[in-house]
Amino acid sequence: MQWRVLSVLFLAVLVWANEGAAQKKPLHHGVYDGWESIQERVISANGQWLAFTVNPQEGDGYLMISAADGSGAKLSIPRGYAASISPDSRWCSFKIKSPFAATREARIKKKKPDDMPKDSVGWVNLATMQLQKLPRTKSLKTPEEGPALLAYLSEKALPDTTKRRANTVAANPKLDSAQRVIDSLNNLLQKIPEKVGRKYWDDQETDADADGDAPGSALSVEEGTTLTLVQLEAGKSRQFERVLDYGFSKNGTTLWLKASAVAKDSNSKPMVVLYYPQQDRADTIFVGYNDARQFGISHDGQQVAFVAERDSSTKALQKFYKLYHHRAGADSAKPIAHRNSPGKIDNWQISPDADISFSKCGQRLFFGVAPVGLPKDTLTPDFEKVSVDVWHYNDDYLQPAQLRNQDRESKRSYLAVYDVPNAKLLQLADLNLETVTPSNEGDGALFAATTTKPYRIESQWRGGSRLDLYAVNPATAATTLVMNGLDGVMYGASPGGKHLLWYNYATKQYHAYSSTGGTKTISKGIGVALADEENDVPDDARPYGLMGWEANDAALFVYDRYDIWKLDPNGVQPPVCITQGQGRKRQWVLRYPRTNPDERFLQPQQQLVLEVFSENDKSAGMAGYQLGASFNAATVFTGPVAINNIIKAKSANVYGFSTESFVQSPNLCTVAAPATGLPPNAVAEAKRIFQPNPQQANYNWGTAELMRWTMFDGKPSEGILYKPENFDPAKKYPIILYFYERDANNLYNYIAPQPVRASINISYYVSNGYLVFDPNIYYKTGQPGPDAYNSVVSAAKMLASKAWVDSTKMAIQGHSWGGYQVAYLLTRTGMFAAAEAGAPVANMTSAYGGIRWGPGVSRQFQYEHTQSRLGATLWQKPDLYLKNSPLFTADRITTPLLMMHNDADDAVPWYQGIEMFTAMRRLGKKVWLLNYNGELHGLGERKNRKDWTQRMQQFFDHYLKGAPAPAWLAEGLPATQKGKTMGLK
Repeated sequence: MQWRVLSVLFLAVLVWANEGAAQKKPLHHGVYDGWESIQERVISANGQWLAFTVNPQEGDGYLMISAADGSGAKLSIPRGYAASISPDSRWCSFKIKSPFAATREARIKKKKPDDMPKDSVGWVNLATMQLQKLPRTKSLKTPEEGPALLAYLSEKALPDTTKRRANTVAANPKLDSAQRVIDSLNNLLQKIPEKVGRKYWDDQETDADADGDAPGSALSVEEGTTLTLVQLEAGKSRQFERVLDYGFSKNGTTLWLKASAVAKDSNSKPMVVLYYPQQDRADTIFVGYNDARQFGISHDGQQVAFVAERDSSTKALQKFYKLYHHRAGADSAKPIAHRNSPGKIDNWQISPDADISFSKCGQRLFFGVAPVGLPKDTLTPDFEKVSVDVWHYNDDYLQPAQLRNQDRESKRSYLAVYDVPNAKLLQLADLNLETVTPSNEGDGALFAATTTKPYRIESQWRGGSRLDLYAVNPATAATTLVMNGLDGVMYGASPGGKHLLWYNYATKQYHAYSSTGGTKTISKGIGVALADEENDVPDDARPYGLMGWEANDAALFVYDRYDIWKLDPNGVQPPVCITQGQGRKRQWVLRYPRTNPDERFLQPQQQLVLEVFSENDKSAGMAGYQLGASFNAATVFTGPVAINNIIKAKSANVYGFSTESFVQSPNLCTVAAPATGLPPNAVAEAKRIFQPNPQQANYNWGTAELMRWTMFDGKPSEGILYKPENFDPAKKYPIILYFYERDANNLYNYIAPQPVRASINISYYVSNGYLVFDPNIYYKTGQPGPDAYNSVVSAAKMLASKAWVDSTKMAIQGHSWGGYQVAYLLTRTGMFAAAEAGAPVANMTSAYGGIRWGPGVSRQFQYEHTQSRLGATLWQKPDLYLKNSPLFTADRITTPLLMMHNDADDAVPWYQGIEMFTAMRRLGKKVWLLNYNGELHGLGERKNRKDWTQRMQQFFDHYLKGAPAPAWLAEGLPATQKGKTMGLK
């Protein structure tokens, strides 16, 4: 009932809007910068507070702090971002960007990095809304749990540091200035006596490793800055000097610091320090090194590990790191692993690039190892070095992919584990088993391991890669082969570490493995597909995926197209549809939004919220559901909106989410649910906390409606028709058909006015007197071009029959795959007055052997298995490549064509656009090609997006509305005029 009321109100608003639409002005290109969107969203653990950012497309945004129920005052912090609410829900900390205008001015003046405007930090007492701000900061960190703490690292001090700091303290009297500096610690940081440094060296170099470590002079020369730790409840702060890096334990009991030496002081050494806020105690655990990095700290804050290098030789071509470990109460960090340690492959080194972490219980320490690489050639001068790429047929990956990933691969590491209680190192991954994934937060008895090595060459034409799956015992490093050549989706180990789980394309089933029960098919007997029912590419359908696992790995939940199924990982109990098929019966897609990133298991009888999407009318809703209970479809309501960005308070049944439609930009709403779960009227009765873009009411907007028709092949189709808000059925309108594949499910999506990356901005065009239609496209293997004709041209014919469509002023527009379809359609029909094709493939025979320069991979897989849908190699069915390529029938084109294809396109090689342009030019056709220098597949630079948006609008206005042609369209823009005039007049 509530949604029915909402729908009536929704329609009433439209009627009211239509009555006043004639007086509203059309959108123009100048509105883009100020159009706002809600971006970051944070809700406090107790559900009482919200923090969210509202940002324009260009310029300064703000951070809003509000009571979650909408009551009381709101606090707006100009330019605030990266907000975090303390675990006790009493404080909100954040960063503050430097003003947009000041940064722009500094860039114009080409100021040095140190002289550029800097960010600030701030925090708010949520009980009093009292705000504190401090300027010139590099970073801000807070612990995930525990007391309300924050730490921020300052930028380099300005020349008037003393005066500035005094003013800061005076402006913030609650900070405990009397105890700001821990004298004993900072005295150590200023100067360490040689005998103290010698003691640390002696304590830590007792492993007989011959790396040449010795206390030399080649120590870190980078100097850190001031770190301030604030204890928010106590109103106290501590400062630490020359800090380079820092971090909290998850529970907030320990803060680690990496501090630099004093520049030009030979007696000063860099050091690693632990500070315990609750005891107000600092321990120096490591002194004197060239580099220390990859700090990991246990959940309870009692252990710290890191890698460090101390080679005294400044000319060493290779630096070797050791793994250091410290436990609370010990004098210093001790080396526990190095390149000659037993338990790993001989002469492999400790990786300085791998993350370091402890398991939840703290008994396992994970780090990375890697083969010792070749030293850098320092003997050959750079101008004599040969630069050559050798392409070899036995290479795992093509050279472009290798070059693209060169830095990542040079830093690749392989998982190793250190058993802390038993002081034992085990290497778990190697060159032949490169990926090992821990389970049960690192404490599991069964890890998942995979390798793609035997199948990498075939990924050139397959796209994805098959893999071999292994089970790994982390206590012994023993491996068990589970499956060779898996072609499917690998989900890894269950959260509790009892099972491995995967979906097999060949069997179309889920399978689970355990060390006691072996491999079981666990989804057998389900009478509906568990993978994409509408898959229309010549490849295996992707599964709909997992909802999650039940506690202790007792069960798992997977999706079909509509419903949710409970599976027994042991394969004993038959699958059960926990939503009783109600989703399929009503064409509702039911999904569980994971609102807690730390949620490992679903508990029996847990109260859930499910997202509901109706495939029938594209409406959406949210439904409460108790796991294990019967699903009551009668309590589910959907309405004429899209619902997104669902968040939930960690310790309360308070939800935040956004609703949107084509006529309403995404807002922020909240609803408090009782312990029994989300009520059926929750969305309709939610409180709207914030609605951006009130200025939209001043502009002629538009409407969106679902249309259905019958295609040429007799099958039904659907699409979205966008009309101006002041639509008059007695008039005839020009219309643009924009398309890609299937967009009808986006009926209630908002489209903000903005300069576009590639495709038309629908809101702008309907506001300015156009109709826009977005039809679904349905494909069969081997005929992507004819299928586009069947879908798009049938829609165009249907629309041309409408009295309010000017059939002489119809156009088509698309980018990438849409651009290809535009180019193809022009060779089959002359019914369109104009067309724009962005980054189109013109010649499938040359594109087939091309490179997607972004990832550096061959394009062959796209034609054989995915979007291009030919389903065969070029030499198997060359006729398919020819007849689907617009280049070979370009002589049939009569429609003026505008193209945008950039010279750094990382998806479709830009020579495809060149082939189309030169062919049409040779044939005397009207064609334009815009190349934004250095841009990729879509435009990234906002200045270029603004320019392209205006030029495409001028093109369509000329051919569909009879507007005068601008100079660039009528006469071109000679290279001699580049940078002098834009030709837009």
